[in-house]
Amino acid sequence: MTTDIKAPVFPESVAEGEIATWHKQPGEACTRDELIVDIETDKVVLEVVAPADGVIEKILKNEGDTVQSGEVVGVFKAGAAGEAPAAKSDDSKEPKPASESQEKAPEAKAEPAGETASDDAILSPAAKKMMEENRLERSQIEATGKGGRILKEDVQRALEGGKSASAAQPETASVAELPKGEMPSGDRPAKRVPMTRLRSSIAKRLVQAQQTAAMLTTFNEVNMGPIMEIRSQYKESFQKRHDTKLGFMGFFVKAATEALKRFPAVNASIDGSDMVYHGYQDIGIAVSTDRGLVVPVLRDADAMSLADVEKGIVEYGQKAKNGKLGIDEMTGGTFTITNGGTFGSLISTPILNPPQTAILGMHKIQERPMAVNGQVVVQPMMYLALSYDHRMIDGKEAVQFLVTIKELLEDPARILLDV
Repeated sequence: MTTDIKAPVFPESVAEGEIATWHKQPGEACTRDELIVDIETDKVVLEVVAPADGVIEKILKNEGDTVQSGEVVGVFKAGAAGEAPAAKSDDSKEPKPASESQEKAPEAKAEPAGETASDDAILSPAAKKMMEENRLERSQIEATGKGGRILKEDVQRALEGGKSASAAQPETASVAELPKGEMPSGDRPAKRVPMTRLRSSIAKRLVQAQQTAAMLTTFNEVNMGPIMEIRSQYKESFQKRHDTKLGFMGFFVKAATEALKRFPAVNASIDGSDMVYHGYQDIGIAVSTDRGLVVPVLRDADAMSLADVEKGIVEYGQKAKNGKLGIDEMTGGTFTITNGGTFGSLISTPILNPPQTAILGMHKIQERPMAVNGQVVVQPMMYLALSYDHRMIDGKEAVQFLVTIKELLEDPARILLDV
């Protein structure tokens, strides 16, 4: 029995998706609930699993194709197993009778450039594509691959040999002419790769933020010594009690929620000509992934304990790494924290995450000589950056907000005492 493989029903905020990866090809056996295809939207990667044990019978939408919500992308045959796979690329070979194989094998070996029915079988896909683009005959190419196979390098050598010495030029293709996914030879290689839907969406949002907001950034620095002492003293007992590590981000989230209560404009957003003040603190934590930057949201962070915050961050980090974040987990934040210090950044100016009006940037902890009570003391210092929309937030509020976070972190007892 055959059934349609359909794209999931997308949320209202997602218009369309793109086939990212087919994990199974036609003829390959699948087990029930096994992942068969990833569909990437501008926010998340959605997974489609096998409806039963069986095989993929046909693929209707290839990798890179655009799909609509609920659209059929392939055909699945339940209960079938061990069927011969359909051709997937130029490298695939259809089964042939033994007698025919015996006849063709010597011919392919002796005449690799001959015009026979099995010529495609001795051409790599990249070689075939390059030959077609440059209108080369197979008789012009010397095959060096196993069993007389023509490789991409063989085609490149043929192209290079066809150029006169006087007109010799570097063999690197220009970026404008470079075929997608191809890496040319030469001293200056380059590769053209299409931008993923997620990264394209991120780019549009970042440009939109810079074009529509009156964005400014204010800086300060915080002595991380007190926080580091608390971590050193309680990290083992904290992990035993709560089954999670005590990190720095939990302290920043708690300090930010307290500061947001004192400065509501920083926790607000702009909707057209209206200013929307939120009576809750939903903190977005920027997470870097191979597909791009995502911002999962800790809901009602003001009501969460330090342990709940740390557990939530770890959980979101794992989901982001595995591409398991849902759209509902990345929408609706009122304030964002990003940590460039993870990668060694000493200072930066983070870009707003619309429609939010502020974002806090953490950075690398660096030991620096500081003046303390008239003495020069080496302290573990971190630069903080607050980028904000000046249409909503005055400079005075922005500076006072950042100073409040600094004071709360340098004296963590303030967070518990609400002073």
